[in-house]
Amino acid sequence: MRLYEVVYILDPALDESAVTAKLEKLHDLATSLGGEVSEVDHWGTRQLAYPIQKQSSGYYVVAQFTAAAEALPEYERLLRLDGDIMRYLLVLNEGEPTSGQSLVAEVPPGAATRRDDGHDDDGEPEDEEEVEDDGASPPEFQGARGRRRRMEGPAITLLNFKDVSTLSRFVTEQGKILPKRTTKVSAAFQRQLGKAVKRARYLSLLPYTRRHEG
Repeated sequence: MRLYEVVYILDPALDESAVTAKLEKLHDLATSLGGEVSEVDHWGTRQLAYPIQKQSSGYYVVAQFTAAAEALPEYERLLRLDGDIMRYLLVLNEGEPTSGQSLVAEVPPGAATRRDDGHDDDGEPEDEEEVEDDGASPPEFQGARGRRRRMEGPAITLLNFKDVSTLSRFVTEQGKILPKRTTKVSAAFQRQLGKAVKRARYLSLLPYTRRHEG
């Protein structure tokens, strides 16, 4: 048995009760050889980053369940045949919550946080040479006159592919993923980032390219 997560995008014309009834039948099939559904999170109707099947919005549901791998082929076959399911993504769950949030490290009490003006919270100038890059902290970007500054926020311990706000910080206005030499993150985090962005794009949570309004 392994823990899986599935994100559904359903026809927005369906109401929550109809969605619940449909997913109960599908989940019964997925867990028919053992396992159980641990969580079902209805996100509701959301605007799509790009149209899917000529629809501009979709009803999102995220579910997590344990199941035997042998039960999944028939489960996915029915998903593909269901006309109300516009798109789905089934992946192994690596600890991500069903909500669109990443897991972040706790900031030690009394730790000074960096401000954009180059001073710490106590108002003292910060020595750039003393800032260490441990690979786990938020990325650094080139600021004015080549000065480096860290992005606001605590270090990310688990990047959630459903966390659009965090992923957007690593994507350019043209929709390209920022390179490691720019973000100053570890190679492992950069690989996680690439996988997360690809999944978010497939689920229409992020656009493939950004449109500029004239």
